Amino acid sequence: METNIKKKIELLKSGQLSEQDFLEYMEHFPYKDLGDVKLDFHRKLRRGLPEAIYGSGKTVEQLGKIVNRFHQMGEDILITRVDAAKFKNLGDFCDGIGLLYHEKARIVTFSKKPEIKFKGSILVISAGASDEEVAEEAFISARYLGNNVEKEYDVGVACIARVLDLKPRLNNFSVLIVAAGMEGALPSVVAGMTSTPVIAVPTSVGYGASFNGLAALLSMLNSCAGGISVVNIDNGFGAAYQASLINQKISGFDK
Repeated sequence: METNIKKKIELLKSGQLSEQDFLEYMEHFPYKDLGDVKLDFHRKLRRGLPEAIYGSGKTVEQLGKIVNRFHQMGEDILITRVDAAKFKNLGDFCDGIGLLYHEKARIVTFSKKPEIKFKGSILVISAGASDEEVAEEAFISARYLGNNVEKEYDVGVACIARVLDLKPRLNNFSVLIVAAGMEGALPSVVAGMTSTPVIAVPTSVGYGASFNGLAALLSMLNSCAGGISVVNIDNGFGAAYQASLINQKISGFDK
């Protein structure tokens, strides 16, 4: 891998390879193979946003290896779906690296304060307190992906006045992330009151006929309000990533 880069640099220096071709080569450069995990450090070159690590199912040893490598590369880290017990043991494998556990969101980051990179801002809205775990995943992910983020929780349509009180603020944001379970009505109501794009997140909250979020997902997909995009059930991170791509574009970033 290192030999290939050196060859390309020599070709660049000699004029046999253009700067544009070199950048394109780097954008498509292979991942870092650590054996049982393969890390894509060039995702930021291709997409403008770094790779995030899905922590569920990975061992503490694997996560420790990933954390150490990200730290060596000087990259920020975002690990989703890490339970408290796993995080408690993670420090034993991380060579004293400062880590921060966002318990409600189940996210691990480095302990340094996130940098705001993009123009525009995101408002994360949740229908009820039961949706907050998913909303927090979106909120923390969006912050650590480089956005200015605010949140408003427990504003479900069962008390429509709570939603209406938000109306004067909705157009002040570049993107809205709206998480709701049960029948999933909140994104449609919010989208009907604003020109701001809405990313809807169905949550697996509700009684039997909610089918673990399927009812909310189908309601959001069938919304009569224009301008709504929908991510998968409980996928707060996916909503934050999509919102970040929007803010990246309006900020004039081209990767």
